Amino acid sequence: MAIHELLEQLKTLVGEVGIGILTTIDEDGMPYSRWMTPVFIPRLPGSLYAVTSQSFKKADHIEKNPNVSWIFQSRSLDRIGTMQGKAEIIRDPSLSAEVIEAIGPHLTVFWKYSGDPSKLVVIETRLERVSLFTPLGKGVETAEVGNE
Repeated sequence: MAIHELLEQLKTLVGEVGIGILTTIDEDGMPYSRWMTPVFIPRLPGSLYAVTSQSFKKADHIEKNPNVSWIFQSRSLDRIGTMQGKAEIIRDPSLSAEVIEAIGPHLTVFWKYSGDPSKLVVIETRLERVSLFTPLGKGVETAEVGNE
């Protein structure tokens, strides 16, 4: 499958499920996973976006080691998508507003625990490798982003 088709299927999966698991690497080199609500921004292809507070550990993890992984699954487990890439903490109010507009209604837990809204930052994951596992279909399809 061509990379653009694979990315479209992954974008559809992310849009359907709305949540995924982000894994970062902590200061001791150990993986640390948590549920997140990400979104693809159509005008910024090849990246996945989420929000966090700059006071949360994941922001420190990303600033020290940008290698991250995301995983998403459909409710019926007929599609499991994984994405790896380099994450960056972005402090841009206009991008924050755009991301919040797209996912804000799904951030109830985040708003409860995030504290000071002025500490809101965006996590941008520039995708490097993506895969889609369809156990009853073609199995695993993997592609390097930017290498069609």
